[in-house]
Amino acid sequence: RQWFNAVVDTVGLRDRLQHRPTQLSGGQQQRVACARALISRPEVIFADEPTGNLDSRSGAAVLSFLRNSARDFGQTIVMVTHDASAAAYADRVIFLADGQLVTELGTPSPDAVLDMLKNLDTLAAVG
Repeated sequence: RQWFNAVVDTVGLRDRLQHRPTQLSGGQQQRVACARALISRPEVIFADEPTGNLDSRSGAAVLSFLRNSARDFGQTIVMVTHDASAAAYADRVIFLADGQLVTELGTPSPDAVLDMLKNLDTLAAVG
């Protein structure tokens, strides 16, 4: 029960526990999905475009939540995204082209991710 309470409080949905999914906003539904992924305490969480179809505020809330869960709960988040701002929440960004590792960035910024994406074809050809 203590872990459940920690996860619910982390996603900020304590006041929405009695609501049905259709009564939740897209961002709230996304946070519920994150909570469902966390509740079993997995060591690794795979997030495929976790901010897809969310407005910028809801997307930032989901990304902050994932970042905090990695920090606070010691979980590893593996996120697939094409969004440079979303990627900048990571400790490390790995770039793939045609299924092959091309390069990576540690402590990325949105601008550094965008710069790398602009040059991805060139880097893939060299690699």
